[in-house]
Amino acid sequence: MNWDRTTPFIIDLQVGPDDIDGLGHANNAVYVSWLERCAWRHSQRLGLDLVEYRRLDRAMAVVRHEIDYLAAAYEADELQLGTWIVDWDQRLKMTRQFQLIRPADGTTLLRAQTTFVCIELSTGRPKRMPVEFVDGYGQAIG
Repeated sequence: MNWDRTTPFIIDLQVGPDDIDGLGHANNAVYVSWLERCAWRHSQRLGLDLVEYRRLDRAMAVVRHEIDYLAAAYEADELQLGTWIVDWDQRLKMTRQFQLIRPADGTTLLRAQTTFVCIELSTGRPKRMPVEFVDGYGQAIG
């Protein structure tokens, strides 16, 4: 696969009938849900799941999505979505990049970047990352 960066965290996706819009391709809003799914699965793999977020009273909340839709996905397409944590300040902000590929023809369908801010769950306000976030997400910086 022709990934933009080395060693992505990858999830497999299949475009279902409910993902298709009136134009006959995957709706742009579905791609956002795929980005979220991929980021969550990667966080879980790093040991930072919802249980841990609640225990720490912290979460990484999306503050910005930048998405380049490069080609359409169609019903029954088998896709792979890769993500990388590419930037962080070890205090409040973290940035992920994503690339969506259709392996059947090697086409990159989407490139995206999402910026997250660490928040305190109990107040919803920005709050410094706990050491568990620094350790967990730090192992994935690439």
